Parts: sequence; structure tokens; C-alpha cells
Amino acid sequence: MRKTLILIFGVTILQLNFSCKTQYSTTELKNNFSTDQISDLNKITDFFKNQICENKNSDFKTCFNKILPELLENGLFSLLERIDYQNQKELYDSISESTFNEIWGFGKETYRDTGLELKSLSSKYNGKYQKFLTELGRTNNELKEYADRVIGAGDFESMGWLQNRIYLNPSKFDLDNQNIQLLIAIHFLTINDQRNRTDKWEK
Repeated sequence: MRKTLILIFGVTILQLNFSCKTQYSTTELKNNFSTDQISDLNKITDFFKNQICENKNSDFKTCFNKILPELLENGLFSLLERIDYQNQKELYDSISESTFNEIWGFGKETYRDTGLELKSLSSKYNGKYQKFLTELGRTNNELKEYADRVIGAGDFESMGWLQNRIYLNPSKFDLDNQNIQLLIAIHFLTINDQRNRTDKWEK
């Protein structure tokens, strides 16, 4: 009887932990996304963390801080090579279309030498994710500059601004914060998509 009670108690604790993880959100997320969309956003963050972590039991902060020096020294490839693009496409299939469309849209990238026109992932103008970034920037000048860059360009810059700012101003980029984790995940997953997508632009 005692063993049975212990087993039931243990299963209950595991269920509670799983529930808290999947439903975890912040004020900024709740202000901009539905409950189901927040669950999708948690999937995106978890996917990114699992891709970049050598030790799958590590937390986001430990994993990202471990690769940040290499990212600064060697550029994006040191991080992007960890992300399996096929798995990333499966991630897209696991979240709702509404969530995807509040974060991303598609533009056209034309290669001058061949005239080839491909679809390129970009930031969805005036989508919920841009509004989320704007809200984050109201209390954090570094995040305001980041939001202004994304919204102004409609794209996620790949020249190293974000990783340099994280390194220089760690207090402004709290890697234990769910908002910051999501921002980093979406930033680098977008760039990985841009580098790997080969879908032709449909006229």
C-alpha cells in the first residue's frame, strides 16, 4: 500500500511539473497571445534549446552561455550547424498556422546571377510577435533597439548585433527569462530557415 501511494504521488508530481512547463507564460506573452499560441511558443523555445544543448538536461542559460564565445568568434555557423533544418520544419507542422502567421511571413529573394526567385522567411508586419517585441522594449532600451531593428527592416539581422549585445549587456538579456529565450530562439531559427529554405516563389 505504501509503495502504491508513493508511486501515485510521484506520478502526480510529474504531471504537475509537465503542466507547469507547458503552460508557463509571462505577462507580455499573455498580453499578446492566446493560451494555445503561448503553448506553441513554448514548443519553439524548447526545440531551440534541445537543438543547441549538448547536455539535454541543461537549462537554456547554461547552453547558450556555453556557445556564446564561439558564436562571437566564429559567427553564426557555429550555432546554426547544431540545428537540424528537417526537424525545424517538423516543428512548424507541430504548431498552429495562426501562431506561425503571427510571427512570420514570406518575402521573395531574387538571385541576380540566375534570376532564381525563392521564398524567404521574414517578420510578420504588425503581427502579434512584433507587438510582443514592442512591449518588451518599453522597459528595456536594448530590447527596444532590437524591436525597432526587426520592425523597421522586416527581417532578423544576421550580422551579429544580437549576440554582441547579449555578451556586452548580460543584465539586459536575462537568459533565465522566458521572453528573452523566445526572442533568441525565433531570431536564430529564422536565420537558419533563410539559409536553408529552397522553396520557389509562386507568382
